[in-house]
Amino acid sequence: MKGMNDMVRQAQVMHKKMVKLQEELKEKVVEASSGGGMVVASVSGGMQLKALKIDPTVLEGGDVEMLQDLVAAAVNEALKRAKEMSEHEMSQVTGNIKIPGMF
Repeated sequence: MKGMNDMVRQAQVMHKKMVKLQEELKEKVVEASSGGGMVVASVSGGMQLKALKIDPTVLEGGDVEMLQDLVAAAVNEALKRAKEMSEHEMSQVTGNIKIPGMF
C-alpha cells in the first residue's frame, strides 16, 4: 500500500507542476513570419494569437489574396512553433510520458 501512496503523491506533484507550466506557457510568446518578414505573427504557448504585424508596403499592391496567404502562413507557422514549445516544456515535467489530452 505504501507504494500506491507514493505513486499518488508523485502524480499530485506532477499535476501541480503541469498546471503551473500551463499558466507560464500562456505568457511565453513565439513569432513566425512570412513574405520575408512582411507579415509577423506572435502566438502564446496557450495557442492565442497575441499580435499580427503587417508591413504597409504589402498593402500598396492591393493583392488581397497574397496578403491573406501571407497572414495564414505566418499564423500557422507561429501556432506550430507554439505547439512545439509547449510539447517540449511539458515533456520536461512529465519525463516524456505522453498524457492524453495534454498535447
